[in-house]
Amino acid sequence: MTTRDLVFVVVGTITAVSALLAVTTRHVVHAALWLLVSLGSLAGCYLVLGQELVGLVQLLVYVGAIVVLVLFALMLTRAPIGPQSEISTPAWQRALAVVLGGATSALLAALLLPLLASAQVDLDRPETGTTQIAQAVFGTWVWPFELLSVLLLVALIGAFAVSRLVLHREGEAA
Repeated sequence: MTTRDLVFVVVGTITAVSALLAVTTRHVVHAALWLLVSLGSLAGCYLVLGQELVGLVQLLVYVGAIVVLVLFALMLTRAPIGPQSEISTPAWQRALAVVLGGATSALLAALLLPLLASAQVDLDRPETGTTQIAQAVFGTWVWPFELLSVLLLVALIGAFAVSRLVLHREGEAA
């Protein structure tokens, strides 16, 4: 096992554990912060694999924009921060979700691992470089990126409108 393999395993483990914590925590802000760690360490995985541009885009778009948007929307809408007993799920539903998630992961592993078992990747000489990835992302896939930015803008405006509506109603009750 090379140093690169060891670093990839460590960063991948951090990614998986923080993603698991992001979906299992009962605090919304903690979930957003664990999502930040997960997406940031995923960018580290891309860096270890030699795809610097994809890692940078991961940091800029997901860590820099989406997590900030989620935190901003939480602060703007005054979402409840702590665990809420009236919206928590029973233990049997959480157990069923774990079983279904494990079964789905096992099914995907059973299907994909035999297909990828003989695949060889030379990380010292990648087949695609930054130029090809940049042309694909900013040439072929530029419209989905633009639509995503419009979607994020609409979500931000919607969060602002909802917060103004709540503030307006609170002002009437006082």
